[in-house]
Amino acid sequence: MRESVIYQEILEVGLQEGEKRGVQTERSLVLRLLTRRVGVLPQEVRQRVEALPLEELENLGVALLDF
Repeated sequence: MRESVIYQEILEVGLQEGEKRGVQTERSLVLRLLTRRVGVLPQEVRQRVEALPLEELENLGVALLDF
């Protein structure tokens, strides 16, 4: 069953959905931390953070710990 094309497609879709949720969660957390540190963020800053890939979001989150 695990070798079937349908199974593999369902698995791939599930992994992609999980990754999207992970990025959304990370993005939300970073925006909340930034807002807590510096106050209301300008729309341009929010948009730039929202456009960051996961790795850069993670780096920004870690950098906020030292900020």
